Amino acid sequence: MRIILYSKPGCHLCEGLQQKLEQIQNLNIELVIRDITSSEDWLKAYQYEVPVLYLAEEETETLQPIPRPSPRANVKQLEQLLLKYIPNTEKNNAK
Repeated sequence: MRIILYSKPGCHLCEGLQQKLEQIQNLNIELVIRDITSSEDWLKAYQYEVPVLYLAEEETETLQPIPRPSPRANVKQLEQLLLKYIPNTEKNNAK
């Protein structure tokens, strides 16, 4: 499963969410970090919204938004949130 995190340098919420995503061990996650300052389109879309999460469907590359978790959510709570958005076939492939 590919998770896309739109982020920007110096964003403490972004950094905290990235660290928690990297700690998830029970799901097979490919984390892609997109720095919104590297694209004018991303900057316009997300400058006031980061961190922003999407699940990228592998076959179609369709992006499905994932609601922003609370900054107080722990790794287990974040994992449970992600499980709500993972297609059943990927749940079966979880570590």
